[in-house]
Amino acid sequence: MAVHTFESRQLLEADVSTAWDFFSDPRNLSRITPPALDFKILGDPPPAIYPGLMIEYRVRPLLGIPARWLTEITHVKTGAFFVDEQRIGPYRIWHHEHHFESLPDGRTGMRDRVTYVLPFGLLGDLVHPLLVRPKLEEIFSYRTTAVKSLFGGT
Repeated sequence: MAVHTFESRQLLEADVSTAWDFFSDPRNLSRITPPALDFKILGDPPPAIYPGLMIEYRVRPLLGIPARWLTEITHVKTGAFFVDEQRIGPYRIWHHEHHFESLPDGRTGMRDRVTYVLPFGLLGDLVHPLLVRPKLEEIFSYRTTAVKSLFGGT
């Protein structure tokens, strides 16, 4: 059972307050998720995250197979970072850190760090480089493009 890490960085042409307001609203997730994932929040989440918030959604992460996912927001430091962790879903472990940094020029540096463990032991580790890692890269590439169209930046 391997522990994997994925990181993504992006500069936003927006101040940290504007970026935080967007990313801390779970209702905006569908705006930055590839349509092929058929992402749908189940229920009616509040307009801002808080520690202990549980968000349930349906997604088709691999091969079009639907999966229910329950995420808990475990840590929040307003304007700086938040963490979501999968409680129910396709991974054995999913820990996603979202970091925001106010830059001197008024832009925002955004960094995501995902630490995850796949199910199915050795079989999961064997399919990681063939299916899982490329799918994560595809999802975050789409997200980078979507965020750039919303905020500008690189």
